[in-house]
Amino acid sequence: MSVQANVIKAQAGAKRRLRRHGTAAPALAAALMMAAAPARAVDGCLVLLCLAAPDWSAIAQCVPPVTQVLRDLARGRPFPTCAMSGAGNSGSHQWASAPGNCPPQYTYAMELENDVAYGCDYTGVVSIQIDGAPWSRTWWSIGGRTVTDFSPAAKARMGSWNTKFDDDFAAWAASQPPAAQPCAIC
Repeated sequence: MSVQANVIKAQAGAKRRLRRHGTAAPALAAALMMAAAPARAVDGCLVLLCLAAPDWSAIAQCVPPVTQVLRDLARGRPFPTCAMSGAGNSGSHQWASAPGNCPPQYTYAMELENDVAYGCDYTGVVSIQIDGAPWSRTWWSIGGRTVTDFSPAAKARMGSWNTKFDDDFAAWAASQPPAAQPCAIC
């Protein structure tokens, strides 16, 4: 079954759960509407499937939950979990920090008075593992931008994917000065 089919199946399951529990008394619904800024739970299984897709932003069912998770992460909330994902399938979040936890094409340096400080174009990274192996790393910014680095195994299994990360890396690599050649007569 394709990732997109799994996303649609997970969304249908979430809708069934909502319908099943949606017959509660109208008083409960009114009370919830009056509550100040209620927390909106995100289906962790759906988010896991979406972030493992070749391009989550091209799947209409993925945009709202992934966008919500990125907002939640920016507010310091944890990455959602999926109890039904099976062994070896998970997602986790880390804050980006340059130069160690930021891809080189998105790392920049700022010269200070007596030092250099590094920054990253992205705020954090969500890492997805499938069958216990790295699948993808989606870099995200507070402004909502994302870019995904897929593992070689993911690329081999998917066949096609959003290549923005790869294209940005190739452009960065092409802009780097050539490596110094060893001196044969030195």
